[in-house]
Amino acid sequence: MIKAGIDQDAIVKMFSEATTKQGEALRKAVGDATLKALQGRELTMDNIKKVLKTVTTAASTGAAQNIAPPMDVEAMLGKAFAGMDGALLQAVEANRKALQQFVDQGAGLQEKQLKGALANIEKMEDTFFATVTKAAQSGAGPMQGPWEHVLSAMKIKGTDTGAQATQTVAQLLAQTQTALRDGRAAGLKTAQAMLDGYAALVSGVLIGMSEGLQSGGPAAAPAPTKGKK
Repeated sequence: MIKAGIDQDAIVKMFSEATTKQGEALRKAVGDATLKALQGRELTMDNIKKVLKTVTTAASTGAAQNIAPPMDVEAMLGKAFAGMDGALLQAVEANRKALQQFVDQGAGLQEKQLKGALANIEKMEDTFFATVTKAAQSGAGPMQGPWEHVLSAMKIKGTDTGAQATQTVAQLLAQTQTALRDGRAAGLKTAQAMLDGYAALVSGVLIGMSEGLQSGGPAAAPAPTKGKK
């Protein structure tokens, strides 16, 4: 079954047959599937939520069917969460690169679209937790308990997505202040054209980042150090 650009059956099968030793393979597979789905649409918050919900549901379904003894279901779901976190980290970086283009032109982040984009980055981690929590609780299945433990632990530890988002917002705000002090003005027509298609622009940046990695180009920024929330 294909939903939100994701082959749910493949994820279900992978989790239903996985063993504890295959944890890293699960994390990578979930990360790749999530990132591919995000690249296949405009990078809006609604689309991000749909992708996260689909992945969470598929992982939960597969984990519930797993009969490989001994199977640490909580650890398996933790790898699913980590895979989604890795993909969202790339989405935050794509937003940063896109917003950087406006800042470099001297655009102020008080512009409606840019202000909204910055707000979305700030709440990316909260959206991540809320979406996974809702998806995990949508059924009365046996995965609710393990998901609660995974999410509780990650809220204390903090996600790579959240750490990168905090760093990105602070960096962009500082650069905007510098641009204003320097008196730089944006090329209004160019900036407005980019603003009108912001979500599509970020999607293009996200795709370009992956293509650069595959061709041996520069990698995305390394994951920031996580701190306790």
